[in-house]
Amino acid sequence: MNTQDILSAIVAAEKDAAALILHAHGILAECKTGRRDVVTEYDRRVQELLTERLSASLPGAKFFCEENDRHDDLNAEHLFIIDPIDGTMNFVRGMHHSCISIAYTSRRERLCAAIYNPYADELFTAVKGGGAFLNGRPIHVDGAPLAETLVVCGTAPYESGSSAETFRLMRLAYDASLDIRREGSAALDLCSVAAGRAGLYFELALSLWDYAAGALLVEEAGGLCTRIDGSALPYDGSRPSVFAGGPAAYADFQKLMAANS
Repeated sequence: MNTQDILSAIVAAEKDAAALILHAHGILAECKTGRRDVVTEYDRRVQELLTERLSASLPGAKFFCEENDRHDDLNAEHLFIIDPIDGTMNFVRGMHHSCISIAYTSRRERLCAAIYNPYADELFTAVKGGGAFLNGRPIHVDGAPLAETLVVCGTAPYESGSSAETFRLMRLAYDASLDIRREGSAALDLCSVAAGRAGLYFELALSLWDYAAGALLVEEAGGLCTRIDGSALPYDGSRPSVFAGGPAAYADFQKLMAANS
């Protein structure tokens, strides 16, 4: 299979799995590492469906997934990085702002990605070197300076030690931009940057399945996606900060952080 065929298989699997999310009822949350880190039977069922569909499409493929400790070798020739429901707390609380996020990599090189928000029927896709798209139409990051853009951010709720720094940066961003948004899905926040809806995004601790697909979308839409200090994002099992934006807003916030360090 070529990369475009693999992307088509990812999209088909996500569309099938979306029915489980849209028709969910009686949702019960279980705590994983704490009261803010929850999982539901639907997270597991969506992940199972995705891995089954993608295994059938690409036999022998490996998986690095959020649920059930499915963490295969990241150096695999064919690897899918999956967050079955990004924004699980939104899903549990009926806020209808969640998505399915999948990136495909080969030997740690990100080759394509798809993020699907079933509530809005919005499908974000990217192939390395081929641009980023929303429902088949090209998207681009906002080229405006920080002062003329919205900022989306996450509060890294599983990392309570980062809260003070998170809210310090949020205040800097609020004062320097049009406004800030905290919407509860890192993958969809990165999509908002890729689509030019927001000029900037940051969060101080994310897992690979949270950002692998979204980072490729931002980059293919003409933006930057790094750690908060500007260094390259790791593609391993760590939990780095993530900082993404259009070139102008990204540079503006870099300068602002340096001036207020």
